[in-house]
Amino acid sequence: MKNISVVLKNAMSLSIHDRAALAEKLLASLEQVSEKEAEHIWADEAQRRLDDYRAGRSKAVPAQEVSRKVQKLFR
Repeated sequence: MKNISVVLKNAMSLSIHDRAALAEKLLASLEQVSEKEAEHIWADEAQRRLDDYRAGRSKAVPAQEVSRKVQKLFR
C-alpha cells in the first residue's frame, strides 16, 4: 500500500489535464480484466462485505426497501 500512496501523491501533483488522462487510462485498464479475474475480484468483494456484516461494521437492508429505493431513483 505504501507504493500506492507514493503513486497517488505524485499523480496529484500533475496538472488537471494529465490527471484526467491518467484516470482515463486507469479506468480503461479495468475493462481489460479477464472473466476469471473479474470473478475473483467479485468473490473477494462479497467475502469482504460478509465479513463486515458479521463484524457489525455494516447492516442488512431488506430487499423490499432496496427495490423501493431503486424504483424511486429511476422514475
